[in-house]
Amino acid sequence: MAGEYSIGDLAKKAGVKVQTIRFYEQKKLLPEPPRTEGGQRRYGEDHLNRLSFIRHGRDLGFSLEMIESLMLLKEHPEDDCEGADEIARAHLTEVEDKIVRLQSLQSELKKMLVHCSSGKIHDCRVIEALSCDCYQQREK
Repeated sequence: MAGEYSIGDLAKKAGVKVQTIRFYEQKKLLPEPPRTEGGQRRYGEDHLNRLSFIRHGRDLGFSLEMIESLMLLKEHPEDDCEGADEIARAHLTEVEDKIVRLQSLQSELKKMLVHCSSGKIHDCRVIEALSCDCYQQREK
């Protein structure tokens, strides 16, 4: 029937693995599908839409908790979007913090490579930098 999918068909259509669908079902992010008389799960368009929403949210780096909150908000389209904005704002802050940490990491790696003499391991700046406790000293 049109609009009814086996778990494998749903996985293909949504671009996820079967295990991912089962995981989201366990987390109650996807409702349990009805079953055929033979016991096979049959998923509908609502499952596909929810799965696509989750997948897109994960692609954007939202946590499952954030996605769950956004899906609850989505169920009330007449409400204002302040809650969704707060979630997105919190996620943006996390992303910006991560960017700062990654830029710092990038700088440290560049410094290591600039000082690398491409000689012997005993003179290797990369090995030396990883062996020292200078990172622990920075945190003090």
